[in-house]
Amino acid sequence: MNDDTIRLVTIGRILRRRWRLLAVLTVVGALVGYGASVLLFPPRYTASASVLLPGQWGERELLTQVDIATSSSVADRAAATLDWQGVSSADLRDRVSAKAADGNVIKISGTADTPKRAQQLSDRMAQQFVSYAARIAGGSTDSDAASGTEALRKQVAETNLRITELADAADPGQTVESVQTRTELEKLRTSLQEAMNKLDQADPAATKVNMVVMGPAARPAGEAPPTRIQLIVAGALLFFLLAVIGHLTAARMSRRLRTEPEIAAALGSALLGTVDVPDEPSAHRPEDRGPRARIRRLLGVDIRWDLPTPQTSGDEASRQIRYRRVCARLRDQLPAPRRPLVVVPDGDEIARRAAGQLVAEAESDPSPSSSSRGYPMLRVVGVSVSQPMVPDRDNESGVLIVLSAGSWTAGELAGIAEACADAEHEIVGIVLADTVRVSSTRSAGHPWDAAVPALAVGGDATGGSR
Repeated sequence: MNDDTIRLVTIGRILRRRWRLLAVLTVVGALVGYGASVLLFPPRYTASASVLLPGQWGERELLTQVDIATSSSVADRAAATLDWQGVSSADLRDRVSAKAADGNVIKISGTADTPKRAQQLSDRMAQQFVSYAARIAGGSTDSDAASGTEALRKQVAETNLRITELADAADPGQTVESVQTRTELEKLRTSLQEAMNKLDQADPAATKVNMVVMGPAARPAGEAPPTRIQLIVAGALLFFLLAVIGHLTAARMSRRLRTEPEIAAALGSALLGTVDVPDEPSAHRPEDRGPRARIRRLLGVDIRWDLPTPQTSGDEASRQIRYRRVCARLRDQLPAPRRPLVVVPDGDEIARRAAGQLVAEAESDPSPSSSSRGYPMLRVVGVSVSQPMVPDRDNESGVLIVLSAGSWTAGELAGIAEACADAEHEIVGIVLADTVRVSSTRSAGHPWDAAVPALAVGGDATGGSR
């Protein structure tokens, strides 16, 4: 899988063969998300209060009011009125936020551990913001300026009254001079009135102080994100994705040999053929009965997921033909009647069953004394890949290695080859074992599991290790 692209069929294979492990990891992720919701993200509730700003406001002015709404001065006043134990004004500033909405409306949001407190916090912040903004607007014009403006209004009123008197005292006739005088006086009255209107519009205290809180904040009915359910779902999804990505990464980084030329090059011998092994559950060996092995079987990690789906095989007769051909090629490889060893790596259950069938086929040769010399007699031994050891030469000469593709690295196979050389055995051939699906009931013949001999190295065996 090192050079294969990641396809949907690969993801489906992971889901089919590792669904138990993925389910357990998903539950663990959900528990982690629940723990995070309790310890790191306790339930929070958010309420919002709206404040209306009458008049015309520019964008920058609204942003200034937003900053004022969340300032320390407003938070200090709100904290003093709420008087919550263990909650300071700095804590309140971290719990409140404000933003400018359409229509000159500022929304002030408060977050607390209960819906009631969230409602109280947003209401108090809105009230204190309105009072503080009004204080700032009122403080921008001192008493002297206010009295001066009021005096100016009085003077304008007196001037208007004097203009009226002058207009009445003018010659009531229709002379040109009297008409011009009355016209000039009316122009003066109009100019004074326009000046006073502009003065009133330019006074911010007259138009922008009357902010209004648009009712109390609504009590929140649900938690603020991230909620407990969201954290649980996020934890479960995260662990599930990490498990799938971990499987894909491990397969990408795997150095196990999968092709026939790579395996033949690592062992330094030729491939005699490929045999088929029915994909059937077999009895567990004694070394697979510990608690760790039971856990592996329970989670389904004892089954290789990265191997392709077994192809459908023909009947048992067609499978036995493959074994006979391998035995015939092995006979042709041996220059004289010899009894080679069949070496199977420990843990390779597919190869173990294939080796057993090879032994059964070799023993069933009907003409061991004919001119064809018959099939050689085989003896199966298991070799550990971590510390390989092959028996010394006794009655056997030569080694036939049986293994399944995609199970071992080049270094592990090279170690087995070195162990064979240390025991003065020549590797006469390699047999690859593949799993196949059986479409019909096996015909009468050699039982597969019954034909597998015990894989053990003789007590007097010695050999080299890597």
